[in-house]
Amino acid sequence: MNTIKEYLTTDHRKCDAIFAKMEEEAGSSLENSRILVEEFISDMQHHFAMEEQVMFPEFEQKTGMTQGPTEMMRQEHTQMRSLFTQLMDSLNENNSDRFFGTSETLMILLQQHNMKEEQMLYPMAQQHLSAESDRIVSMMDSLAVE
Repeated sequence: MNTIKEYLTTDHRKCDAIFAKMEEEAGSSLENSRILVEEFISDMQHHFAMEEQVMFPEFEQKTGMTQGPTEMMRQEHTQMRSLFTQLMDSLNENNSDRFFGTSETLMILLQQHNMKEEQMLYPMAQQHLSAESDRIVSMMDSLAVE
């Protein structure tokens, strides 16, 4: 049995590992990093979908908190999606300065975002949704990767 917290934290680690490989590859060849950049963005979009389409609504319905932590996380997801676009633009322009500037901004935002989720939101979600944990993890797991 996976808890919501464990499930989403494990997915954070998977995305972090791809991000690290992406940056390492970009250091030697920006163009060769394209596949990893696309994989990272795809995995992050999938992670956001699991939260926004499943976990956040379940949490909000159970707690009645719609303007609290989930709203803040949605805003940060929007910021990161904008950075994903900038990352792809810099790749398409073969602009390594812009690429690494954007990836550094993204890394800082990601670290702060993940910490807030893992230390605050996920434990709160687990506390309120523990009885439905298996069902919610199953629903998140069944979301197709875009």
